[in-house]
Amino acid sequence: MPTLIIITLLWAFSFSLIGEFLARDVDAYIAVFIRMILALILLLPFLKIGHLSRSRRLQLMAIGGIQIGVMYLLLYHAFLYISVAEVLLFTIFTPLYITLLDEQILNRKPLPKIWWLAAVISVVGAAVIRYQGLSPDFLTGFLLIQGANICFALGQVAYKRLPLGSDREQLQVYGLFFLGATLVSGLGMLLFGNFERLPTTWVHWTVLLWLGLGASGCGYLAWSIASKKVNVGQLATMNNALIPAGLLVNFLLWGQDVNWATLTLGAIIIGFAVWLPSYYRTRHK
Repeated sequence: MPTLIIITLLWAFSFSLIGEFLARDVDAYIAVFIRMILALILLLPFLKIGHLSRSRRLQLMAIGGIQIGVMYLLLYHAFLYISVAEVLLFTIFTPLYITLLDEQILNRKPLPKIWWLAAVISVVGAAVIRYQGLSPDFLTGFLLIQGANICFALGQVAYKRLPLGSDREQLQVYGLFFLGATLVSGLGMLLFGNFERLPTTWVHWTVLLWLGLGASGCGYLAWSIASKKVNVGQLATMNNALIPAGLLVNFLLWGQDVNWATLTLGAIIIGFAVWLPSYYRTRHK
């Protein structure tokens, strides 16, 4: 759990950097591709895949391609139809998808009902923080975001269940995860990218280097390894902890308006949802 909390804070800063320094100037598809290829370059020196079967290699590449590659393609298309606030609102269903996918597809035994309850509570907490009125044309954007949520959830659950060995062994093969993501995001860039909006300033490249090497390369690696050490209920609910963290960082760094009442209430609800599966696990050992 400590690692997941640290990465949540790391990603909260990343969202602020994207909003302030990249979103208005650099094409999203190009930015995503640069992030993925930088992360791949970071992990290539550690790559040792001789012990992995061909099918395991393809599985790891597919997980990266789906969890990050396809997810980002759907996510950025959604911005054509709905507002940023609506995008954030519609991502609150990710914990439910994680729980559902684990129980119905990848887990032979039904999950404890308390984990379902924790996932639902985390959605309620995020909704308290982020609910705003819906735009008239929200349906298309809503469906795109749900597709993105499912991709992100499926990738997390699949990686958690994929036998890859110790932390060190995961480090040695994680480059394949970003290889899959790079291939998919590269295709997205070729199909949809606006090459008139390339990064041009030292600020653009500094932020991209941080996002690629720090938030993506180190962040996703640490998150994935840590996901194998927590139960599914904790993993599901931590996906929504980013919302209050992101709002708080935006306020502290950029002075963005924050509704402290809803932020505090939502954060308490999400915190309770994260604690609940851990309490259940302790009581039922």
